[in-house]
Amino acid sequence: MENPAAPLVHTRQGSVMGSTEADFYVWRGIPFAAPPVGSLRWQAPRPVEPWQDVRMATQFSAASWQNSEYCQQVGGGDPGQFSEDCLYLNVWAPRVREKALPVMVWLHGGGFTIGSGGLPPYDGKQLASRGVVLVTVNYRLGHLGFFAHPALEEESGERLYNFGLLDQIAALRWVQQNIALFGGDAAKVTLFGESAGARSVMALMASPLAKGLFHKGIIQSSYTLPDTPRASALARGEAIAAHFGLHNASAAELRNIPADAFWPLAAPLKIAPAPIAGDKVLPETTLDVFFAGRQHPMPVIIGSNSDEASVMAEFGVDLAGQIEKMRRQQRLGLGIIRLLYPGVRGDAELGRQVCRDMAFTTLGLVVMQAQQRVGQPCWRYWFDYVAQAAHGTYINGAWHGNEVPYVFDNLLLSEPSCHYVNDDDLAFAAHIADYWVAFARAEPLVEVLPGPVHWRAAVRGRDRLLRIGLNKHAGFRLVKRFMRARLGFFRRVMRHHVKLD
Repeated sequence: MENPAAPLVHTRQGSVMGSTEADFYVWRGIPFAAPPVGSLRWQAPRPVEPWQDVRMATQFSAASWQNSEYCQQVGGGDPGQFSEDCLYLNVWAPRVREKALPVMVWLHGGGFTIGSGGLPPYDGKQLASRGVVLVTVNYRLGHLGFFAHPALEEESGERLYNFGLLDQIAALRWVQQNIALFGGDAAKVTLFGESAGARSVMALMASPLAKGLFHKGIIQSSYTLPDTPRASALARGEAIAAHFGLHNASAAELRNIPADAFWPLAAPLKIAPAPIAGDKVLPETTLDVFFAGRQHPMPVIIGSNSDEASVMAEFGVDLAGQIEKMRRQQRLGLGIIRLLYPGVRGDAELGRQVCRDMAFTTLGLVVMQAQQRVGQPCWRYWFDYVAQAAHGTYINGAWHGNEVPYVFDNLLLSEPSCHYVNDDDLAFAAHIADYWVAFARAEPLVEVLPGPVHWRAAVRGRDRLLRIGLNKHAGFRLVKRFMRARLGFFRRVMRHHVKLD
């Protein structure tokens, strides 16, 4: 059936008017929670105050406060204006549909410190054209989104630190209440994200507060960095208050710190790129929940890229230095690692591969085994495709985040790919988007996703993975026991809480 000629929707909170763009309706900047400003800073998001007049939903909202230059360099583009008043979402839907469509909700990455749902790579038209309703979400970032201090605990009488995750939960509740009005099926919600967005998907799969709000998860390049312990987060909060001259600070004094004063803070006062464990949102660490197989049961896709260590170098990790540190401290059994990486020469290359696999690749095995414990399918992938004109730039494979414009089929909207991609690259991206939408549209008992290669889930102890891109070239291949010896070793290391520092 065809939707009304004008994209006017009467949500529970009020009416919103979007725009018509080719075969799509687009609504930008719909509020899903009250502005978390003033006394609502560092509180769980509150319901939106209903409005009477039609609200124009044609412009993206402001993003949470962040480093604009850094976001433009590595975060996907210009996030635009900043404000604490940032809790808005965006919806893309086909104008013509025969029935309620599956919903895909995107959580952007950026280390929990940069990004927004309105960045160009996340434009939802290409995914919506495949028969889904696409939602992108803003959430509080940095210290505005993840902050602990004794004064806030005393004020509220409960432990709440992960305000950014609470924002994501509020957006999912909005989806449950309203998405049918936009043509979506609230019983078929796939939550997907990359990097910090993927870590958020995992955190919500582990959070008791998110149970039942989504039904499938896609985890793109999440990482094994532990959640921040409550004690460490509280100590950091007190150190930040002291930095601003506030000793024994009250909650009101903390809220008087200007919003733009937080993001320039340097280590050790910046937040870690991981949530805080020990509050109402995450009573225990995300990884402990998955190791124990207590995550919310649902079908999952998980994977990572062939040169994830690129982002670690961006954060100042000396990859070769990590191998030298292992040699000096005799950590992890360097001799074993040499056996696991035969033919890899030099500390720089060995460090790149070891750090990649410890921080990223191993998580695929951990989640696969957790999924098998709860009797749910897990589709694993390894993304190694590089656009043909960029082989000289990405000499070690696909960087952290490089798969995102392929998933959205938005290579022509994304920097820097829009300057050099060719028809072969575009065709390859279309296959990736097809797989992701096939997963969102699949019935619960499906274990094979259609595509250039039938992508079979890892179920009943079967360790399978889809190679996406083979040595940087177009191609798909289903393989068994991918890097199993390496990943099994690092999984044991993770289980005993040994990590790179």
